[in-house]
Amino acid sequence: MTTAAIDVGFLYSGPPANHVRVRVARDLPDLMRVFALRAIVYMAEQVCPYDEEFDGNDFAGATHLLAEIDGEPVATLRLRWFADFVKVERVAVKAEHRGGAVVKSLFGEAVRLAAKRGYTHAIGHIQARLEPFWRRMGFFQRLDRARFRFSDHDYIEVEGRIERDPEALSTETPPLVLLRPEGCWDAEGPLDKSASRAATCPC
Repeated sequence: MTTAAIDVGFLYSGPPANHVRVRVARDLPDLMRVFALRAIVYMAEQVCPYDEEFDGNDFAGATHLLAEIDGEPVATLRLRWFADFVKVERVAVKAEHRGGAVVKSLFGEAVRLAAKRGYTHAIGHIQARLEPFWRRMGFFQRLDRARFRFSDHDYIEVEGRIERDPEALSTETPPLVLLRPEGCWDAEGPLDKSASRAATCPC
């Protein structure tokens, strides 16, 4: 495993990214945006078969991040949560937005979200040709792991170390915080507001 944590400062450095908004996909319209981006990048550009791109993991323990500029979807990635690591997958960025603020903001939010959940280890299965890009994002090849192949591409494994958020969620986190929408644990959610009402339902 790598010794240096992913440089979050780098991910948020460079020209202002105020025009880029990265958020968790929360409803069906958001997922349609996510799937449209992946269809553009993987199915259209890389000629990936439908059943291989939409692999049965989109609704099974996954979080989808969506990057937008002025409300227009431009990039997405999927996070799948395992016992002691998070897997970064399905990174799809429209051609005109590759590199720069969009990609860095997308990865920055992924790292922030994982750190807040208490994760310290991330992995990715990436096309070998993309290793330089992932290295810039703070992920390094696992040299003790063999290459493998699927969907007509050669793949390698990469990993990155995440600096755990000192206020990461835990069993000691207040109940109403754990009930808040994914990724928005620092802001009041709908159930916080309901807590001001007296309990009227039978126990």
